[in-house]
Amino acid sequence: MADRALLYYITDRAAFRGDERTRRLRLLDKIAEAASHGINYIQLREKGLPARELESLAREAMQIIRDTMKSATGVRQPATALLINSRTDVALASEAAGVHLPANDVSPEEVRAAWAGKRGVVALAPENSPQYPLIAVSCHSPQEVNQAASNQATLAVFAPVFEKKDAPGTSPAGLEALRQACRARIPVLALGGVTLQNAESCMHAGAAGVAAIRLFQENDIATIVRKLRS
Repeated sequence: MADRALLYYITDRAAFRGDERTRRLRLLDKIAEAASHGINYIQLREKGLPARELESLAREAMQIIRDTMKSATGVRQPATALLINSRTDVALASEAAGVHLPANDVSPEEVRAAWAGKRGVVALAPENSPQYPLIAVSCHSPQEVNQAASNQATLAVFAPVFEKKDAPGTSPAGLEALRQACRARIPVLALGGVTLQNAESCMHAGAAGVAAIRLFQENDIATIVRKLRS
């Protein structure tokens, strides 16, 4: 994979051992690790949390990302973008960079309208910049990727490319479908069963990068990033 490959870490605090406080602390440590080693996007995907707790977690994550990047570069502007799964309101309240929209969620246009309605709230994501809010959309077919592009999404996360160990009954889309999806006008990231061994084939199919939970969360991120971008 090229050194400019986009890397997208999807969080899952429930996969950590321990009580809720321990899992939360381990997740925040992992977010700091991801930010310090060049992960481009972190999707905060903690579906089981009430809105207030999710917002609190998102605020902590944003502060960690800022502090990590500032200590590394001396620049306050984060290079790692935090995206909140589905909740535009939480993204705005926590000053995240944007949202990740699951399939059949609200449209990117609705997100942008909500963002514009809160002009000036998000200091690190200026409303007059065309890159904000960042909007990732889950897609499961080339047609859905084209629709996401037409709706002015920032990028598409295409899944599942390969068979997933935790969902053996799910039919993978395969590399040919990924190749077709990557003809769209927006970057497409490959998700679903992605490993160090098959990530390169996704790039050869045209993917701008890869997205994963376990690949990043269960491994030393510095090592994973170095191998993916070598």
